[in-house]
Amino acid sequence: MEDMGFWAIAGLAAVLVGMGKGGVPVVAMLSVPLMSLVMSPVMAAGLLLPIYVVSDAFGLYAYRHAFDRRVLAILGPAATVGIGLGWATAEVVPEALVTGLVGLIGVVFAANLLLRRRVPVEPQAARVLPGLFWGAAAGFTSFVSHAGAPPYQVYTMPLRLRKEVFAGTSTILFAYINAAKLIPYWALGQINISNLKLTLVLCIPASLAVFAGVRLVRVLPEKLFFQLVTWALLILSAKLVWDGARGLAG
Repeated sequence: MEDMGFWAIAGLAAVLVGMGKGGVPVVAMLSVPLMSLVMSPVMAAGLLLPIYVVSDAFGLYAYRHAFDRRVLAILGPAATVGIGLGWATAEVVPEALVTGLVGLIGVVFAANLLLRRRVPVEPQAARVLPGLFWGAAAGFTSFVSHAGAPPYQVYTMPLRLRKEVFAGTSTILFAYINAAKLIPYWALGQINISNLKLTLVLCIPASLAVFAGVRLVRVLPEKLFFQLVTWALLILSAKLVWDGARGLAG
């Protein structure tokens, strides 16, 4: 496993995690599918989680002044429930089913944003009940395969947050979610001493990539930033639908 091909793929996955923690839309979601080229998705999720946690520390520093407290207050507790559900049903609910459903929701939402007429829309308020649902969905799908971004985006994009606040709120929320996943991942055997050794090496490129991601978010025009978010959501959600359908068929 530890040949040049593995290290090239693992290094790229670590960079994507870091850039995602720097606020670049959705790129971190590519890390598990990428690592699945050289190991099982379950092993890949376990290997990458500590890298997410270390990268989160840098992202928290970078966005310590840019976040929405109300959104975090709604989504954080709901995500905790979602993580608990993911842990409790890890042996029962097919991962492919969850993956496909999340992907379908993301495709419909992103397609609606891209196809509807371009008319000015007033920012929506951060409502509690939808936030509880999408927060739980983000926690659950993040637990399954680090794929919590689509539910987060479905809830937060209609709020029309500034790009730095959008990125910072995401970074803080998923820093909490990733830290909360450490215990159940260890209990399920997805994190162990062996993969922690690999993690220590991969944390270096991931940490450096956080600051590259922060810089990229700052220089991107706001309209372009959210266009990228929408297209990334559509493409990755379509991939989740494909992965889910293939998993159920297999």
